[in-house]
Amino acid sequence: MRPWKFSLLALAVGVVVFALALLLGSGYLFFAGYVVLQFIVLATAWNILGGYCGYVNFGSAAFFAIGTYTTVALQKVGANSGRFLSGTFAEFLQPLFPLSIPTAVIVSGTIAGVIGLGMGYLTLRLRGVFFAIATLAMAVVLQTLVINWEFVGGSRGAYIIRPASVSFGPFSLGYIEYLFLIMLMLAVIALSVARLIERSRLGYGFATIRDDEMAAEAAGVPTLRLKLIATTVSGAFMGMAGAPYPYYIGYVEPSGTFGLQYAVNSIAMPMIGGTTTWAGPLIGAILLGSLQQIATVTISSAVNLLLVGVLLVVFVIIAPKGIIGLVLDWRRAREKP
Repeated sequence: MRPWKFSLLALAVGVVVFALALLLGSGYLFFAGYVVLQFIVLATAWNILGGYCGYVNFGSAAFFAIGTYTTVALQKVGANSGRFLSGTFAEFLQPLFPLSIPTAVIVSGTIAGVIGLGMGYLTLRLRGVFFAIATLAMAVVLQTLVINWEFVGGSRGAYIIRPASVSFGPFSLGYIEYLFLIMLMLAVIALSVARLIERSRLGYGFATIRDDEMAAEAAGVPTLRLKLIATTVSGAFMGMAGAPYPYYIGYVEPSGTFGLQYAVNSIAMPMIGGTTTWAGPLIGAILLGSLQQIATVTISSAVNLLLVGVLLVVFVIIAPKGIIGLVLDWRRAREKP
């Protein structure tokens, strides 16, 4: 299927999902659905570097937080526009305000992508566990900076007041429905980009790095350039996933935004679904995200990470290639005479 056809199909599926959610009329469905869609974007973004290139990134929460705190900072600037938007850059910044979520998503994605490029340039000469430790250290450094950045609330956190609804001419949407729609569009874009990368020359280059990086370098593959592209795209989508979060949660503080659940889920979901294809993170995020939302309602949100750990151990033992790999192995076994 051609990329544009896949994008149209994904968009059509997204429209159907949104229409069904509106018909059901359950507010909780939008709240829970937003979280699942958020993890689809995060898992897909992680997979571009971790699955396609084979570089395990423990800094997912940091890029998510970059998107979140970019929105908080923009909101603060907008609330004090008379103070901050006077001077040399006033004409340049003025079109951003009053701040809209699509604007925050674009700005957050750009900043996170640039930071991803810088992180890649500093750390991608490391490999294996050393690269993973470096990304974890980056997350700790960024969290320390945010804790001491009073402009965005520091360790005390920051409140974001969202309107009750959003108007589109004669039509009006509740704000949680609007956030759900934004994240749904982000998921469609992330999946379309991931599939396009997988089936392009860029994706084949990523696969050579994953299979044998030294052999790829010897064959003339520009491995560092490809890895920098992967860190930039991956970081940008993680930042985009974090941009609407302050409006969803209403209160942002460092320990929650840099929480372990983002780093762990963004790794576990692709591994459970399958890391070598765009569909793996989608399947893993829907499965694990839905189970976590059910556990939150029926038991407690405290068991979410326990659930992730148990499922991850089970899949590593039973299906190390994930659900996609398990299905492909089963199909090959059936086709054998």
